[in-house]
Amino acid sequence: QVQLVESGGGSVQAGDSLRLSCAASGRDFSRYSMGWFRQAPGKEREFVAAISWIVGGTTYYSASVKGRFTISRDNAKNTLYLQMNNLKPEDTAVYYCAKTDRGPSSKLADFNSWGQGTQVTVSS
Repeated sequence: QVQLVESGGGSVQAGDSLRLSCAASGRDFSRYSMGWFRQAPGKEREFVAAISWIVGGTTYYSASVKGRFTISRDNAKNTLYLQMNNLKPEDTAVYYCAKTDRGPSSKLADFNSWGQGTQVTVSS
């Protein structure tokens, strides 16, 4: 069973950048497609980005972050990343990484292991 631990969140100003990390335990990290989701107060958890199991493989982004966020992974380090540039106040949320046994997906229901989340707060 894969355990996921996010880090790298914080409080920043609009236009700043942050890089989130998700450390995965277990030997099979390189076999799984991974994703990032976020949940703002009072809102449902929403898809942010996903990446296939291959390093440099297929990536997907929500329309709201495409061009500003980059998902990547280092299978040798069992780590997933989310580089977030030009942050906006509407990016404020708890960010979660998640694993899926399927191919890269934007559907929350396709993911079966979740981290505890890391808070990102963007002020204007």
